[in-house]
Amino acid sequence: MELLTNQILAGIATGSIYACMALSVVMIYQAIDHLNFAQGEMATFSAFVAWQLMRWGIPYWPAFILTVTISFAAGVAIERGLFRPLANASILTNVAGFIALFAIVNSVTGMTWDFTIKEFPSPFGSSQFLGSELINSHQAGMIGVTGLLLAFLYCFLGFTKVGLAMRAAVSTPESARLIGINVGWMVALGWGLASSIGAVAGMLIAPVVFLEPNMMGGILVYGFAGAVLGGLSSPAGAVLGGLLVGVFENLIGTYVPGAGNELKLPIALALIILVLRFRPDGLFGRNVVERV
Repeated sequence: MELLTNQILAGIATGSIYACMALSVVMIYQAIDHLNFAQGEMATFSAFVAWQLMRWGIPYWPAFILTVTISFAAGVAIERGLFRPLANASILTNVAGFIALFAIVNSVTGMTWDFTIKEFPSPFGSSQFLGSELINSHQAGMIGVTGLLLAFLYCFLGFTKVGLAMRAAVSTPESARLIGINVGWMVALGWGLASSIGAVAGMLIAPVVFLEPNMMGGILVYGFAGAVLGGLSSPAGAVLGGLLVGVFENLIGTYVPGAGNELKLPIALALIILVLRFRPDGLFGRNVVERV
């Protein structure tokens, strides 16, 4: 029973990172109806920015806040400079843009900081959390920071004028324009928020997987799995999906003979295929019917 509890708690901790990635994926998907394949590379770049700021002597939390701010601005700039001109382009053109962004960010990260593995500090430490052997302090910190982030987003999107305008711009852009909402800039703000959320995920997972330019490749797949499982039309569902994927992969790796760490990523891919086959809208998504 103790092993089961430990694996569930550890799964929730890693699942909170998948939840952040899933949420950032869903926010961009809802804004432009495309999946951002470069989301992981953008998060990795943000983690390297934070690492560099700390190397320059800036304490962790000021570096954390500054990195989130820089990531927000970068997300807005990417939407304005690259994807805004592609708004009316074909799906394949947008996919090519995402692949190009993936390659560019990955290469720039490697050229700037090289491809050697680096240690990333944790502000929470690695000791037992409150004397418990079931979860360490960094895992508890990941859960806590993710919870605060999600609470902030819930309040921002649900109770502020800008947040409500963003939701209106995504759900009914034509009606939003009629009441004076600048839909283009609302989409750009969505990109900025998604980039900031990815930055948080990158900084929280870097102490666990160590910092290197390709560290978020597998994490992004788990994020996609969480987004598909929860539903690409439901931000809250994406969060729950990410948490479920974290718990699911931990339990599979522990209790399925021969699974181990090597099969965790294929299992996430299989989960995506199964959900798309039997419930394309996800567990918490909604089936949108358009009148033509």
